[in-house]
Amino acid sequence: MKKVIILFLFVSSLFALELNTNKTINANTILVSLEKSNIENPKLTFLNKNYDFFENPFKKDSYYILLPISYYEKPKKEPIIVSYFENGKKVFKGKNLYINKGDYKTETLSVSSSKVELSQEDKQRVKKEFEEAKEIYTKKHPNILWKDDFIYPLDSKITSDFGNARLFNNTLRSYHTGTDFRAPIGTPIKATNSGIVRVAKDRFYGGKSIVIDHGHGVFSGYFHLDEFKVKLGDFVKRGDIIALSGNTGRSTGPHLHFMFKIDDVIVNPLQAIDILNSLKN
Repeated sequence: MKKVIILFLFVSSLFALELNTNKTINANTILVSLEKSNIENPKLTFLNKNYDFFENPFKKDSYYILLPISYYEKPKKEPIIVSYFENGKKVFKGKNLYINKGDYKTETLSVSSSKVELSQEDKQRVKKEFEEAKEIYTKKHPNILWKDDFIYPLDSKITSDFGNARLFNNTLRSYHTGTDFRAPIGTPIKATNSGIVRVAKDRFYGGKSIVIDHGHGVFSGYFHLDEFKVKLGDFVKRGDIIALSGNTGRSTGPHLHFMFKIDDVIVNPLQAIDILNSLKN
């Protein structure tokens, strides 16, 4: 009997398709793990989009995909379909993911009218900056550029959570695309993890902004800065001081706006950090 049980456990361990959870909310990130040896071309289909699995460098015979759920995704049950080739045959596996609406709050903010009602010149600038960002976020570095756990950019109180609906001057304009940390002007800001600086410039909304490419479509952003400590193209390590906090751009006061994008989708940065750090477990 013991031999049979041991054999069963061994065979079962040869294949595992796992989600970190089968229930989530909009703007969260899902980790899909595939543990299987001697397979080729593993792929995944979700929400009518096709993904290629990445090899997980922290585990043998393990592949992974990060699925970013858009903030605007409606509640639904959605299938996740995985395929791969084994011994020349295509194999399909599937799981269901239940997407619910997050319990996000509403914030009312007062800013200069020039940051809400844009001039034609400002509109052109915003459009150009959006196009520049789009080109950056849609390019995936082929390698993971980190080896240690992600950290928060500073140890401070969170003053505004991710996802809150935002009323600027009593008009709904957007939702909060990051997590705000209390940071008096001049507070040192740390890189959440290793990567390449893809943006280090002054932007209309974000003010002085830094974006770091961590590889495999994972980007972190740091906004409303006062002073840069790195430049475009620099490779930074986890915990490096990359900037000093400020009050630039569309800001109601000194703070750090911390953002994450995965596969060109804005996601909750703190939840994404938890998911990314689970890759090695």
